[in-house]
Amino acid sequence: MDHGIVTDIATCIIAAWVVGVVCRVVRQPLLIAYLVAGFAIGPNGLRFITDPESIRTMSEIGLALLLFMIGLEMDLKKMLGSGRAITVTALVQIIGGVALGWLLFGWLGPAATKLEALYLAVAAAMSSTVIIVKLLHDKRELETLAGRITIGILVLQDVFVILFLAVQPSLKDPALAPLALAFGKVLLLVGVAYTVSRFVLPPVFKLVARQPELVLVGALAWCFALAGFASYLHLSREMGALLAGVLLSTFPYTLDVVAKVTSIRDFFVTLFFVSLGMIIPLPTWDYLLWMLVFSAVLVATRLLSVTPVLLKLGLGHRMSLLPAINLSQLSELSLVLLAIGKASGDVSDRTISITAFAFAFLAVGSTYGILRNDGIVRTVSPWLTKFGMPDLPEGSGETGHDTQAGTIFVLGFSWTASSMVEEIERERPTLLPRLKVIDFNPETVAKLRARGVSVVYGDVSQRDVLEHAGIAEAEVIVCSLSDSVLRGASNLRMLRQVRALSERAEIIVHAERLDDAAGLYAAGASYVVTPRLLEARELLEVLDAVDNHLIAEKTCEQLARLENRSEVIP
Repeated sequence: MDHGIVTDIATCIIAAWVVGVVCRVVRQPLLIAYLVAGFAIGPNGLRFITDPESIRTMSEIGLALLLFMIGLEMDLKKMLGSGRAITVTALVQIIGGVALGWLLFGWLGPAATKLEALYLAVAAAMSSTVIIVKLLHDKRELETLAGRITIGILVLQDVFVILFLAVQPSLKDPALAPLALAFGKVLLLVGVAYTVSRFVLPPVFKLVARQPELVLVGALAWCFALAGFASYLHLSREMGALLAGVLLSTFPYTLDVVAKVTSIRDFFVTLFFVSLGMIIPLPTWDYLLWMLVFSAVLVATRLLSVTPVLLKLGLGHRMSLLPAINLSQLSELSLVLLAIGKASGDVSDRTISITAFAFAFLAVGSTYGILRNDGIVRTVSPWLTKFGMPDLPEGSGETGHDTQAGTIFVLGFSWTASSMVEEIERERPTLLPRLKVIDFNPETVAKLRARGVSVVYGDVSQRDVLEHAGIAEAEVIVCSLSDSVLRGASNLRMLRQVRALSERAEIIVHAERLDDAAGLYAAGASYVVTPRLLEARELLEVLDAVDNHLIAEKTCEQLARLENRSEVIP
């Protein structure tokens, strides 16, 4: 038995690596490679592995570790700050999605009964936590406003499906008691976890802090203990792992744990996606037709239940569309839910096969959608305006193109720009009224306006936005965003566009690679900022301080600089 599991794992990893290399060559997402590899070696492909359960148990470890690490990296304060948007949107998405799905699946099919249509509607209302989290993590978008809203909705979706599973046995004869019991279990899980993390874990971790390996083992023990306790309460293990990470995220050992767990997590997560690929059925015309119907209903319900709510909350086209795009796939828990429905005699084998194929189709489609969501937003945004859903007004709150207020334009607002504004407030406050920032993050816009900084809401890569903001009047234009942050654009492209709009302005741009600087200067840059050289100079100063036995003074100097800083983006 052990030999079989080891062989199956080896087969999965080799297949994932081979297909992954091919996908890398043809520039396709690795997630697609893992699903294709799983299908190829699974029971519906070449049949190297005929029992996916031998891998699925191992792969669930990766899912728990992935959600644990997401919890570790989650900023709970920011999540709570977006609480209203998350709660309202999640409630509308779940309730609206289930209602619309129930009506459409009962009317169009493939459900044969109203009860089966309800199962399908609940399944379609759930999104894949593991797919979304991995893609947003890879894109470094988990800590964006859209990312926080997406993750918050996913958490509430998990709570809903747990409550639904609690009442599932009595769906033919509904009762209030199972629902109250399930809700009580969720409260018990959160209460016990908070109590232990507040009063037990801090002294224990402090005791073993000088032995990093014990800190790592302790963190993993906490993750799986809470996941196990959630399972004991008949709740989601994944919810327990996520909660464990969130409650541990305030501890000073978080970064060390994340760094050491990453490689372990990647191994098990690879197995998870390969195992998902194994459940993809062979396509038939019947499957293809109903898969398209199911997928169309799911995507439509996401757009209809998420985007209008966020627009109503004043988040603009971008922040309203991104969560809807991110959530446009089917959850793994949906397949579990339908399997439970089948065991109860409420769901047919045909419906489960159609849903499994739709899961694979949407997993692939949503992967491309999330990776290219910026282009989708730019395409859809004008249509929303035409249908009576206008974007946040560009430059709302601004009057005219006052030269004094708009002398220094800052295109896009991220970490470097945040630190620059803080330095201006401390060292050159007279420059503050001359700043005009262009950015499309509503939270950033609100915080900057609270500080008295002139802000234009808009996408810096759009020529119309720049013209409307009055960039032709600019004296200095600063783009501190790296090419990896500029979605669908680059510093060179931005520079050429801005230079065409403002011939006399001094333009400062960012270069990650040293050999990019020459091309930027040739395109009209006044100055090219190279952060790696600034970091290298600071590192040399630190090395000199070490040699001169002045590292303590250097550290105190840095702490003094960091003290009491209150940046827009901490």
